[in-house]
Order: sequence, then C-alpha cells, then structure tokens
Amino acid sequence: MNQDPIDPPAPLHLFAAVGIELEYMIVDADSLDVRPLTDQVLRAVTGSWQSDFVKPGVSWSNELALHVIELKTTRPLATLAGATVPFQDDIGRINAILKPLGARLLPGGAHPWMDPWREIRLWPHDHNVIYENYNRIFDCRGHGWANLQSCHINLPFAGDDEFGRLHAAIRVLLPLIPALSASTPVLEGVIQPSLDQRLEYYKTNSARVPSLTGAVIPEPIFSETDYRREILAKMYADIKPLDPAGVLQDEWLNARGAIARFDRNAIEIRIIDVQECPAADLAIAALLVATLRELVEGSWSTSQVQRQWATADLAAILNRVIRTANTALIEEGDYLALFGLAKSGPMSAGQCWREILAHHRRRRAIAPEYLPILETITRQGCLARRMLAFLGGDTGRQRLAAMARRLCHCLEQGILFR
Repeated sequence: MNQDPIDPPAPLHLFAAVGIELEYMIVDADSLDVRPLTDQVLRAVTGSWQSDFVKPGVSWSNELALHVIELKTTRPLATLAGATVPFQDDIGRINAILKPLGARLLPGGAHPWMDPWREIRLWPHDHNVIYENYNRIFDCRGHGWANLQSCHINLPFAGDDEFGRLHAAIRVLLPLIPALSASTPVLEGVIQPSLDQRLEYYKTNSARVPSLTGAVIPEPIFSETDYRREILAKMYADIKPLDPAGVLQDEWLNARGAIARFDRNAIEIRIIDVQECPAADLAIAALLVATLRELVEGSWSTSQVQRQWATADLAAILNRVIRTANTALIEEGDYLALFGLAKSGPMSAGQCWREILAHHRRRRAIAPEYLPILETITRQGCLARRMLAFLGGDTGRQRLAAMARRLCHCLEQGILFR
C-alpha cells in the first residue's frame, strides 16, 4: 500500500539487510485520547495531503486509522547497530509538529481506553479506496483494525532455497515472539484475558474471509510456486466475490503472522506489538534476527526438522504465549529441541528467551547497545507485565492516564518503562 522498506534493485541474500516499521498513536497532549492528525503531520513536511514523507534514513507514512503514523527504514539496513538514533530523532521531530496542535505520540500496541467503534476515522486521502474497501468488507471499527500498533520486521531472501529456509525458521519462531513483545493487556479501560490482546483480535479480524489469516502461523510451504498456488491464489479467489474490482488483491492482503512479499523478495514478520521506545523495538528485532540466523544456519536444528512442524501444533503454542507471554509453559520437548533447549526440560517462554539470549551473548551476535534492554525484558517481563505492575489492579481513568503519560515520556526520552 505504501512505499516498501525493502525495495532493492536486486534480491538481497539472507541476513544481508533488515527493514523495520514502527507504528505510533497520536493522542491529545492533555486528555491522551486519540487524535486523527496523521494527515496534518504529513502535510506539515510535504506541503500537501500525501501518504508518505520519504527521506534518507527513516520515512513516515499513514495507516488505515487517521490517528496512527508509521516510521520505517527507507532503505534496508545492513545492521541494526545504531539504528535507534534516526527513529528516536524522528519521534522528536513529529512531537514538535504535534505540540502546536495540542497532541503528542503515544507508544504501545493499543490505546488502553480508546473506543474504536466510536472513535475510528479512516485515512481520507490518496489510497483511501483501499481502506474504504477494507471497511466495507470487514467493518474496521473494532480493535483488530482501528486500535493496534505493531512493529514489522522485513528480512530478504534470494531464490527458493533461501525462501524455504527462512520461512521454515520464521514459522517455528513465531510462537515465542509475544513472550518478548506483548504490550496490550488493557483495552477500553479493562484488563484483558491475554497479555497480547491485540493478537487475540488479530486472529479474527478477517474472519469473514478466513483464508486471509489462516491460523496466524503460516502453512508449511517452502517455494514461491507453492506459496502462490496454496496461499495467494486461494486468498484472491476467496475475496473476489467481495472485491470484484480487485482493489485488495495484492500480497499485503495476506494477514498471517509472517507473509511472503515476493514483490520485494522479503518475508515480513507482523505479530510484534510496538514497545515503549524505538530502542526496545530494535533490541527485540536484533534478538529475533540473531535467533533466526541460528535457525537458518542449523546451529540447533536442521531446516528439514523445522519444516516438519504442523501449523496447528505451532499455533497451539502461540495461543498459549499470547495469553500469558513470558510465563507460558513450553512442555513440548521436541519444540524446545529446535532451539537446543530440550535437555532443560519444560520451561517458561521467558526462560527460553533467557537461554537464547545467553547463547547470543556468548557469540557476541547482538550489538552491545541492545543487551541491557534485552536483559530487562527477559528478566522483568514483557511491557504488558510491567504495565500491569504499574496499574496494580487500578484501571480507573486517573491511573490509566498516569500510565499513558509515563509511556509518552518513555517514547520521548528513548527509555524503558520500568
């Protein structure tokens, strides 16, 4: 829909680069209610009602909801080391534009008290035909559409062999991701059943056309030809009666937790909640990329073993981790063996990540700037747990607003929510 963060002239090979996308809410500076001002921010820097502000380093763009703005790497990054700075700089620039409008940016995977059925406003300018069609077919007023902010990681591949190895590794890693990234424990002022409630809605937001999301975990498909036949062609055929003009028949229609983007030779991981500041998002991305590299290279398990995992079995683990994040118990020894952890017996998802992080630390596989952040996340718990600890069971508006203000401060200062 918008300019892609990975759009090279020729396919990049595995782990040669990474693209990052981060979404943030625009809220009122005082009330912290959502404010539909993304078009005004983009107009301030482009001079017109454009959907993209493209520049070196980090570009800005719109999303479906008018209160959400996306920051993304304009070109693929050879390394995530030092990547925090341009994102953090642009957070400050956007907040400076919003300040005279009485608004500011709020991080996190969802607004804690927004009523999406009442407050949603769709992007009204260029490309709005896409959003209008989504709204007509799926009714975008709910949390799965109107109230969500995610981090996307784009990883390149060149050819079927690389695609197959990368897709196999991503499939088996997806179930563990919410243990690190869950940040949506409160919606509409109520503590939710799941720490990653955004993903609970994500699972069902395209239920009218089930083939769009599937089981969130992608099917075990490892070639472009099979993927186009088994996933994309079925998806396009299923939505055609609702979209006869073909407005939505593109690869981004795919709503799985990771989607193949053959138009740019990348796989896009989509199930990560946005954190409290870019440093936290990039630290998690660095950990995920390092872990995927080990999986692809066969350090713990072969690609053939990874490919044997059924979608339903991976989805069952994912659903557990969506609910309780880092405390979810992983009892499947053969799943733990994929990460070299089988001898440790059943362990929590958080313990899995502590072991994996220790492995990467020994190998110096992650930029040192991210290690303290990852130690906090893997020891103190995901942002959702830290948010609940702050609330202490008090979900009154005053306490929720105090939490939101602290999150805004974390975003502005580039610091963790503790």
